[in-house]
Amino acid sequence: MNFSALIPLMAMLVQLWPYSLSMRNHSAQNPDLSFTGVRRVKRGWLWEPLFATEEQVSLGPLYIGQLKSDLDKQDGNLEYILTGEGAGSIFVIDEYNGKIYVTQKLDREKKPFYSLKAKAINRSTRLPVEPESEFIIKVRDVNDHEPQFLDGPYVATVPEMSPEGTSVIQVTATDGDDPSYGNSARLLYSLIQGQPYFSVEPKTGVIRMASQMDRETNDQYLVVIQAKDMVGQPGAFSATATVTINLSDVNDNPPKFQQRLYHMSVSEEAPVGTTVGKVFAEDSDIGENAAMNYSIEGESSHVFDIITNNETQEGIILLKKTVDYESKRRYSIQAKVVNKYIDERFLKEGPFEDKTIIKINVEDADEPPVFTSENYVMEIDEGAMKGSLVGVVTARDPDDDDSPVRYSIVQSVPLKRLFSINEHNGTIITTKPLDREIASWHNITVTATETRNPEKISEANVYVQVLDVNENAPEFPKYYEIFVCENTISGQLIKTVSAVDQDDSAEGHHFSFSLAPEATNNSHFTVKDNQDNTAGIFTSKSGFRRQEQFFFYLPILIQDNGTPRLTSTNTLTVTVCNCDTEVNTFYCRYGAFLHSLGLSTEALVAVLACILILLVFFLAIVTIRQQKKKSPFSEKMEEFRENIVSYDDEGGGEEDTEAFDISALRTRTVMRTHKPRRKVTSEIHSLYRQSLQVGPDSAIFRQFISEKLEEANTDPTVPPYDSLQTYAFEGTGSLAGSLSSLGSNMSDADQSYDYLADWGPHFKQLAGMYTSHRSVGD
Repeated sequence: MNFSALIPLMAMLVQLWPYSLSMRNHSAQNPDLSFTGVRRVKRGWLWEPLFATEEQVSLGPLYIGQLKSDLDKQDGNLEYILTGEGAGSIFVIDEYNGKIYVTQKLDREKKPFYSLKAKAINRSTRLPVEPESEFIIKVRDVNDHEPQFLDGPYVATVPEMSPEGTSVIQVTATDGDDPSYGNSARLLYSLIQGQPYFSVEPKTGVIRMASQMDRETNDQYLVVIQAKDMVGQPGAFSATATVTINLSDVNDNPPKFQQRLYHMSVSEEAPVGTTVGKVFAEDSDIGENAAMNYSIEGESSHVFDIITNNETQEGIILLKKTVDYESKRRYSIQAKVVNKYIDERFLKEGPFEDKTIIKINVEDADEPPVFTSENYVMEIDEGAMKGSLVGVVTARDPDDDDSPVRYSIVQSVPLKRLFSINEHNGTIITTKPLDREIASWHNITVTATETRNPEKISEANVYVQVLDVNENAPEFPKYYEIFVCENTISGQLIKTVSAVDQDDSAEGHHFSFSLAPEATNNSHFTVKDNQDNTAGIFTSKSGFRRQEQFFFYLPILIQDNGTPRLTSTNTLTVTVCNCDTEVNTFYCRYGAFLHSLGLSTEALVAVLACILILLVFFLAIVTIRQQKKKSPFSEKMEEFRENIVSYDDEGGGEEDTEAFDISALRTRTVMRTHKPRRKVTSEIHSLYRQSLQVGPDSAIFRQFISEKLEEANTDPTVPPYDSLQTYAFEGTGSLAGSLSSLGSNMSDADQSYDYLADWGPHFKQLAGMYTSHRSVGD
């Protein structure tokens, strides 16, 4: 076999292991076949360790070991055969001595082992001398791969001012070599860039803080980590990775005002809520660590306020209460700023707050007049005479020039009619007497205007109360219906009455009731004052007779407690009813009604009966008249009304029989068939003049009328079914003759109009027109 043509082998370490189930079975069947180390005691295979070194270059195949039978006598009679993975291509065997060679470069990362079989046969007989044995060639690793950082680039974040030794991030590199053999895959980490701030653990790749760092100084660092295999020994492979480490913020810096003293100003006209100015405190931290709150300390906190703008972190000074230049012209306030979120770890560095002084000057402005009170309450007695004093309002100009003030009432027209004000001194008087019962309160708005600057106006409310004067006497609140039975006994309560008064009383109303003096002696009733603004009406005798007296009129005196005391007389009407003890209101009212009419019950019944009889008689007459007016042909009349067609055409006179088509009057679909009719129109035209002398006895007229009558009689569908057709004829005695235009086809030249003059004075103008027309034509 020519081994010199094989590819030079790359140095590689190879170990040949006996690994065959057949060999193990063979050894079990032959107890004499056992191994001590790599050599059996008796008959069988002899194995030798097979080694090859990687990176070793040779001109021929690389020898890695030999397998040999103990029956081999070195006479060339045995032949060694190798089969399995790579046999004949990667691995070759010398068939005479059993030496095994590797002919190609092996890569453990691609294929870590090969499974092969070996056997020895007799060249002559071609029979196996040794049984077939399976073994594995395992490829030993050499350092042929560089470490790799597969997860890079790395980014990590760590809080600033973290203590030394704080873990930041762990970086990990991988090596394709075999970690179970040698040091090819054993890595060692080291820090190339990042000292003295960071350190790395050599075996784990954990990066740690080496010192405290301030984010405000530098917020980002670039750290370079190196990983070496072979535990960093010479000739080892290496790789590097870059780690970006960001420092996150913590609240380790207090806020600081930019100025120790601020100057601001505000006008005395500024309304509440006006922005006076802004202050700002700087904080080197960011985010919520830079959030802060502003506040005002001192006595001026009730005049000014400060709020925080959460977006800009500015303190905004606001006017909390209006200021007055004339009262105080300058304010000094102290503003304070404090961080919202404080990290207790850094409290030892000092308080996280700051203070500043703000000087605020009040600017003078032309202010409107100021009333001594925003609301005035005044009183006046009702009925006071015109010009009576109501009260005085006062306003002054708060400015230094003290401008004079002019007063006026700016309310509705009715109030102007009731009150007036002196524009110089603010005195309010009445212009007419006031009535409390109409309005007990009046609301007036009074204005004060600077005379030098009319635009400066202020207002005040004046509430005028009209005090009550006892001018209305008490009276009954309603009309009382009082009934008493004929059998009522003496001392019986028949009604309880009360009183009202339109006046007001500061102490409350108190009314007293009594009988009028004129009714005290001869009255059948008494009045008892209940001392609670009510009184009871009692009978003072037993038994009443309606025939003697139907109504009793009881005058009651009601007096109030006002000043002066007022008394009124109110009359109660007591009606006597026909009852024993209990009053039936309906029958009592009924009896009173009859008594007022002067009728008895029997008379009233008779009157009602007469009225009822007259009403029935009247309804009967109306019904009879309606019966007579009803037409016996109402149904046919309805049909006629539905089929009336109106034409607004001028006809040709009594001789024009074709002027109208009465077929439109027919409501049925069956149309009559017209019989052929003689054309008598020309004959009528020619005999027009003669008919005036001939009359209706002419054969032509008789024939025409007979024909029309026959048509009407033979047509059962034309309405009305009994039709009367009239053809009027002037007669031979008419001076005018016929006015029909049926003879208009005759020329004017053939006609004589002289007869028009004989028609009388009514046709004089017509005769003149035709006579003149004919003369002109001639």
